[in-house]
Amino acid sequence: MKKRVSPMASLFFISALAAAFHSSSEAAASSQSPFEDNFSIMWSENHFKTSEDGNTWFLSLDKETGCGFQTKQRYRFGWFSMKLKLVGGDSAGVVTAYYMCSENGAGPERDELDFEFLGNRTGQPYLIQTNVYKNGVGGREMRHMLWFDPTEEFHSYSILWNDHQIVFFVDRVPIRVFKNNGEKNYFFPNEKPMYLFSSIWNADDWATRGGLEKTDWKKAPFVSSYKDFSVDGCQWEDPYPACVSATTKKWWDQYQAWHLTDSQKMDFAWVQRNLVIYDYCKDTDRYPKLPVECSLSPWG
Repeated sequence: MKKRVSPMASLFFISALAAAFHSSSEAAASSQSPFEDNFSIMWSENHFKTSEDGNTWFLSLDKETGCGFQTKQRYRFGWFSMKLKLVGGDSAGVVTAYYMCSENGAGPERDELDFEFLGNRTGQPYLIQTNVYKNGVGGREMRHMLWFDPTEEFHSYSILWNDHQIVFFVDRVPIRVFKNNGEKNYFFPNEKPMYLFSSIWNADDWATRGGLEKTDWKKAPFVSSYKDFSVDGCQWEDPYPACVSATTKKWWDQYQAWHLTDSQKMDFAWVQRNLVIYDYCKDTDRYPKLPVECSLSPWG
């Protein structure tokens, strides 16, 4: 995969990355366990496989169907992380989705936090699309390139979610920061507990070059791989969960997790300069009047 950054930028990034995120999040207690302890298959169980030791999981897509899974539990706030290795070769039209959602289906009032990995023609860069929904309203897309080939080995993709900010991480590097304004609003999802999902599916009507590149079914099955699910979050329990209101007993809800650290700011600045290829907050053709959350600084 062709790198899109200069050697000087890469050297700066590596130095910043080495210093980044050695904070309480690194030492936080989390649960890592096999698939069946945390997840259930949503559909197409015959398109799901595990490694012999049960620690690596594989979702496949063919012309017949894809596959998906979800957590057995819902959570409200926390740290959620998974290692993925994406479909290699010609994956145009294929989307691997890794996301949190308040509903099992795409309901009209859902809250949602999305990672979507958009497949490519061989030799072209993989793109990550992130999005945020509140009460069924999305349209908050950002797209990034990556500084590595995500098909060659596993990389971690994580979400930090508290009442102050949502941060999307790739290998502990913050690529997107979505802030709350501390007031009742229509953009920051902070009330509904969410499941965590992943799925692989065909989206060749839009995923690669706006739908110009179609899925080559001769290359099927397309396989995405997963391991090392880690969660340190507030598990929802009906009818009166402990996390109905935020508690500062957990590292992910303490002051230092309300903002980026200095080293995270360095990484985030590098990402902003080099890897962002679409930001809805800069799309004035689409939004002549920018959404209110676009005025909130990610640095604060």
